[in-house]
Amino acid sequence: MLTDTPTRDTLRRTFLSQAGLADVGLQPLCPDASFRRYFRLATSDGQWLLMDAPPDYENVDAFVRIAKHLATLGLRSPQIGKVDNANGFALIEDFGNDTFTALLDAGENEQTLYCYAIDVLTTLHQQARATDLALPAYDLSAFMDEALLMVDWYAPLVTGAKVIQTDRQRYQQIWKAIFEALPPPVTTLVLRDFHADNLMWIPGESPEGKIGLLDFQDARIGPIAYDVVSLLEDARRDLNPELVNTMRRRYLKVMSLEDTENFNAWYRVLGAQRHCKVAGIFSRLALRDDKPAYLRHLPRVINLLQQHLGDPLLMPLAQWLDEIIPQRHALEPIGEIQDLQGQLDITPPRTT
Repeated sequence: MLTDTPTRDTLRRTFLSQAGLADVGLQPLCPDASFRRYFRLATSDGQWLLMDAPPDYENVDAFVRIAKHLATLGLRSPQIGKVDNANGFALIEDFGNDTFTALLDAGENEQTLYCYAIDVLTTLHQQARATDLALPAYDLSAFMDEALLMVDWYAPLVTGAKVIQTDRQRYQQIWKAIFEALPPPVTTLVLRDFHADNLMWIPGESPEGKIGLLDFQDARIGPIAYDVVSLLEDARRDLNPELVNTMRRRYLKVMSLEDTENFNAWYRVLGAQRHCKVAGIFSRLALRDDKPAYLRHLPRVINLLQQHLGDPLLMPLAQWLDEIIPQRHALEPIGEIQDLQGQLDITPPRTT
């Protein structure tokens, strides 16, 4: 777990001093799944957040570049103030507290909000300029690294043992065959964590301007279906299947794709891949980063994964999971987190 050391605090205060905010009060916001921290600045205009992103783990420069690119596309990314790439600090626009998650929990109309979210994606995906940014490709290598998080973190969490190398290699071969069987995808800018927690309601002049975007610093160029999956198969909240189908139809109607089955095939496979990844990430957050609260989402993630495993292309993956991680159906870790950490020889990441 990343701790707030005096050194980090000193760097933070030096950055604020250089920005003319030496005496400003800081209100820490709830931490997320990353190593980033956010602080609301107690200023008279109340318009800035301090992003504290340790450079050993996070990339402030990528956030700034992508934020500016999204703005050129007519989307509502945070405005950027002072930036210190070397030490991992940035002043970014404060969008307030109205995340889609907060609004939905307060009873706002689900269909209305998700229509706005889908319209943001269609606005982005219809623009050829969306990919006019030097970013890594979301390709087989990246997909494989993410899918392996299930093997390396989720499997030990629920079985109490690491997956042996031959089974790990077999898992990789299965995923390689799955992706190689797919047709070439339609590609765009993929934000990768496009879901209710990272969407903000901001009154604006245009529909797109009402929706503030967060957490896009890991964007890549990849299949258009990915962010649709991320939105509609949310690891953190249950969505009504009828709503999901309605939103998919809305997306496809606006996009007018020549090959809808291409989109659907990638949607199913990326859904399974993303759920394998997220199951691994949430397990790692519990085992390595001392954030066990994420374990409560694992039943949902595994259930979402199961919904895709009936696809003929994914049957080999289903068989592997049934053989190697049959305990996933119990949806409970095998023991106490502290005991598992010791058994699996897990070392927390170095603090800064």
